[in-house]
Amino acid sequence: MTTSTTAAVTAANAAVIAANAAITAATASGQDPGAPEPGDDAVPATAVADLLPTLERLRAAWRAQKPDYAQRMADLARLKAAFKARMGEMEAAVRADFGHRSEHETLLSDGMTVLAEIDHLRGHLRGWIRPKRAGVGWQLWPARAQVRREAVGVVGVMAPWNYPVNLALVPLATAIAAGNHVFLKPSEHTPRTSAWLQALLDDVFPSNRVAVALGGAELGAAFSGLPFDHLVFTGSTAVGRKVMAAAAPNLTPLTLELGGKSPAIVAADFPIEQAAARLATGKWFNGGQTCIAPDYVLIDAARRDALVTALRAQVQARYGADMRDADHYTRVINAGQYRRLRGYIDDARARGLEVIELASVDDARAEAERLLPPTLILEPGDDATVMQDEIFGPILPILGYAHLDDALAYVERHDRPLAMYPFSHDKRTVETILSRLIAGGVTVNDTLLHFAATNLPFGGIGPSGMGQYHGRAGFDAFTKAMPVLWQARFTATDLIKPPYRGKIDRMIRWLTG
Repeated sequence: MTTSTTAAVTAANAAVIAANAAITAATASGQDPGAPEPGDDAVPATAVADLLPTLERLRAAWRAQKPDYAQRMADLARLKAAFKARMGEMEAAVRADFGHRSEHETLLSDGMTVLAEIDHLRGHLRGWIRPKRAGVGWQLWPARAQVRREAVGVVGVMAPWNYPVNLALVPLATAIAAGNHVFLKPSEHTPRTSAWLQALLDDVFPSNRVAVALGGAELGAAFSGLPFDHLVFTGSTAVGRKVMAAAAPNLTPLTLELGGKSPAIVAADFPIEQAAARLATGKWFNGGQTCIAPDYVLIDAARRDALVTALRAQVQARYGADMRDADHYTRVINAGQYRRLRGYIDDARARGLEVIELASVDDARAEAERLLPPTLILEPGDDATVMQDEIFGPILPILGYAHLDDALAYVERHDRPLAMYPFSHDKRTVETILSRLIAGGVTVNDTLLHFAATNLPFGGIGPSGMGQYHGRAGFDAFTKAMPVLWQARFTATDLIKPPYRGKIDRMIRWLTG
């Protein structure tokens, strides 16, 4: 271990301890919607003392032989082949961790998206790594310049539980494509999936190229304080702040993919039935446990009740009036999350708000299966607990507005969201919304789909995150744009030196106007 690394880690210890306490407290108090209680199946823990030696091993191997284009392509090809071969095992592990999760939703969100991202990386990598010529201006002629994309070293990835494979393997594959080694910390709250990830990656990569750390909040806090060359964290805003604090002593560059309250804004011209169908898909995919799910809906007040009716029809057509087709409905991840979500509903009822369950479920079955039916809460104020934190579950608040400006002003008064969903077939209305509001990403007239577009960068802003990845944006995030200028053999700048008299004086004054 180098002296500078030792000093950096020592300096980070206090921040790591503080972050550990804060992360643990946030989890215990329910502030973090991305941190439910662990289940009965404990993840075999990695010792905190092993983290730094593992990072040093990864960094030493990277410095000894930085991955070239051929190695990166081969690594991605092996990862894709192994992933496809084990997709059935992946689906079973995820389903077991959730208690029940829709097979098709797992194949789409944790299967298709990973394969598409790997294909996109392999299809564009040659062009991305090629140095780009850059002009130097006539003042420096005849020098020439270029911008090179250089891998940064070892990238840390802290993945959440809600899409435990996608949000682990997409940043990992992108970091590999960028020429880095990777240290992954998957979620302890999906223990079977985390064990599956470790087995997959152990078979695909040598241990000095990709390593996996398994453990809980204490390990996560220590992991975030390691001197990575880049760190990716996906989770709640509350814990994201603590991760940033732990990384600060090392000046570790961060990509923070956080959450927030993502609005859907339904304009008066958009058909109710179509809006309901697309909102239902976006909200109740994965049981609402999606960081970019619509967190609340703003709709012209005259059609609010019509939207409620249309959403009820959507839910009952998809899952049955008594959730008899609940095989296609993902359960709440565990009892801690279920209690938190029930608390939002209980609070709304205590405030006298109208709470509408769109399908009926027997209470005993609901508790036993953690089966929370799609539920609407009408016109909650900002004081309602359901409007204070990201919901991360199948509850959808609906608020009516008198004028579109009122809806936009409501969004403007709150933190900038991770996602936004304008619904209108009128181009001027959509442009008004896009010009007034800013979000991490936008899908117009639908939900979620911008995440799956490999050419679009994904990332939040402010409390919903910083930095972005996916496709070229991820490659750029995990590399350094290194400018290089070559000086010519003979150049006029050789003449620019004291004493500044005569011709040199006149030349400098001419150059500066």
